[in-house]
Amino acid sequence: MQVYDKLYIGGEWVDSSATGTIEVTSPHTEEVIGSVPDATPADMDRAVAAAREAFDHGPWPRMSPEERAAGLQRLTEQLGARAQDIADTISSENGSPAKWSLMGQVFSGVAVLGTYAGLTPTYTWADDRAGAFGAPVTVRRAPVGVVAGIIPWNVPLFISALKLGPAMAAGCPIILKPSPETPLDGYMLAEAVAAADLPPGVINVVAAGRETGDHLIRHRGIDKVSFTGSTAVGRHIGAVCGEHLKRCTLELGGKSAAIVLDDWAIDDAALGALVDSGLMNNGQVCGAQSRILVSAKRYDEVVEALAAKVGAMKVGDPLDAETDIGPLVAQRQQERVQGFLDAGKSAGARAIVGGGTPADLDRGWYVQPTVFADVTNDMKIAQEEIFGPVLSVIKYTDEAEAIAIANDSDYGLCGSVWTADADHGAEVAAQVRTGVVAINSSMILDFNAPFGGFKSSGIGRELGPEGIAPYTEYQTIIRPMA
Repeated sequence: MQVYDKLYIGGEWVDSSATGTIEVTSPHTEEVIGSVPDATPADMDRAVAAAREAFDHGPWPRMSPEERAAGLQRLTEQLGARAQDIADTISSENGSPAKWSLMGQVFSGVAVLGTYAGLTPTYTWADDRAGAFGAPVTVRRAPVGVVAGIIPWNVPLFISALKLGPAMAAGCPIILKPSPETPLDGYMLAEAVAAADLPPGVINVVAAGRETGDHLIRHRGIDKVSFTGSTAVGRHIGAVCGEHLKRCTLELGGKSAAIVLDDWAIDDAALGALVDSGLMNNGQVCGAQSRILVSAKRYDEVVEALAAKVGAMKVGDPLDAETDIGPLVAQRQQERVQGFLDAGKSAGARAIVGGGTPADLDRGWYVQPTVFADVTNDMKIAQEEIFGPVLSVIKYTDEAEAIAIANDSDYGLCGSVWTADADHGAEVAAQVRTGVVAINSSMILDFNAPFGGFKSSGIGRELGPEGIAPYTEYQTIIRPMA
């Protein structure tokens, strides 16, 4: 049991006004493994007050970029020292396989913070230019203010880092609200913050349910909201931010397509990368390549190879180093994915492997890794985000149709092209209307480049120097002529 009875606010562990707790249930054992206070709106008011004090009167926004970079580096080191414990906790909270948690969940988050520690001193925080009327002009990138970071359950520490890195770089204090499903790693992050010797109020960690989270995003003391999660919730947050004229970044859902070209050579490593692009973290990744587009010429061959690869995956305890697919985060998620499996079969898709729950596991919220063949792009399983270990293989006649199918989606987050000719793959990629397209790789982002989506996949970008910009406001200072 990991039990926290306080909140991390203003650089201190403080009592909560909450009378209830958020209990964390293992998706593998279905037993309670920890708890944290279920914060109240009054608790959020305290957190916002601490962050406002840090912004309005504290040293952090007034430090040099080099000093803020040093603070980021200290936090990076503290998290790195706790990496294995945090990875194990995340696997226990959300079912992420151990072989993926350490690298995909924790070290990637540490690397993001390290990247921003390197970017902060070199970012253009101000530039001088000649004014149109002869007077010199300075254009500053001022910090946007106090930030609310709303964190999902699927990749919690990594996504916390996507908000922490640019906010800290820009001089913005932040309140992180971990998901109720995965608050324990958020409090381990708070322990690292406490050890990193940062000014009070720069980072505050307060777990709460939806009602208190809504109070946070509506709070008059919040200048910007950064949210990662479902498109439905993103629309709500975007509407609230529009009503209050708050700045917002929304990284939302996806239904990404992997375009397999006819010259792609199937070998074990390449096939493994293709499968990983769709099933990493049990398919609970917004950029999962869950639609695999294959030409009629090679369709049967690729379907057979995918069936063999996915059918050999080990399903079980997420803390077992040999596990490929762990449980889904909650029973409601298991039931939701099972509903998609049923919908696919009813629409005429053929489950060539998987298609249900594992018969040999008598507890835990598991779904078999599944490959559907004979899928058409108008089916529910091809249009809606499943967020589970399900691949849909769709047939196309030529490259033009493949690109059209890839773009026939409400989403536009990621995509990939699989080919022997990387240059031609890049030409195909440029025609796909998504924020990121990878060539022959399961990597759906690069820490030095912007990440985010077109269409219903969100607003704004994270990562790279472009990720700092949403945490700043332009301020123009017009100087007198000499």
